[in-house]
Amino acid sequence: MQFRLMTYNIHKGIGGVDRRYRPERIIATIGRYRPDIVFLQEVDDGVPRSRFDREVDLLGDALGFQHRAFQQNVKLRRGGYGNAILSRFPLSDVHDVDLTIPLKKCRKALVAHCGLRWEHHSRTLLLMNVHLGLAGFERAMQLRKLLSCDALQHTQRSTATIVGGDFNDVWGNLGKHSLEPQGFMPALGTIKTFPAILPMRPLDRVYFRGGLTLENSFASHTKLSQHASDHLPAILDFVLT
Repeated sequence: MQFRLMTYNIHKGIGGVDRRYRPERIIATIGRYRPDIVFLQEVDDGVPRSRFDREVDLLGDALGFQHRAFQQNVKLRRGGYGNAILSRFPLSDVHDVDLTIPLKKCRKALVAHCGLRWEHHSRTLLLMNVHLGLAGFERAMQLRKLLSCDALQHTQRSTATIVGGDFNDVWGNLGKHSLEPQGFMPALGTIKTFPAILPMRPLDRVYFRGGLTLENSFASHTKLSQHASDHLPAILDFVLT
């Protein structure tokens, strides 16, 4: 079975160039690629700058994603923001993994099991959506926390698993030192996604292991996606093997 995954830091729906809140640009950008599963970062919920929208539902309703999960990482005076997953397949066992490092901004991983069904077959896919910190030592500690969480410790390496999101990892060393020794393979290489208007850095990453084959991966480079956020979305086509 083939499915398409997208990871996208939407910057609260605020354009990276004009600084205007235009969620319709995010909706159009996601809709263009028809993903089955979407990892979102910097998703607002009840914040004045984004008209108090609950963006996970705004985007989910507009794009027809029945299954959704949201976690608030950063609490503001009014509302907050965090990570979200949109899926065309049922989500279960949704929970947070605390990745906060003392004296640094609150960070979490959004973890869920996704039930893929086709014809007379069914498979479970473990999803882990992250937005890692800005400091190198912080990111390394966060990945150690993630790799030691119950969801991974109680999951066999042969189980299809995807870890993705905004890694803030310019050089790509983080995955080599932490994820690849645990059997994960990089799916995006050095595909550049930031800044969207003139991408120079591969901040957004996806790693996978288990019964998955990567068929294709690329970043969007449409004029709309260059203005919708300060990141470009990355799109990946997988096959369950």
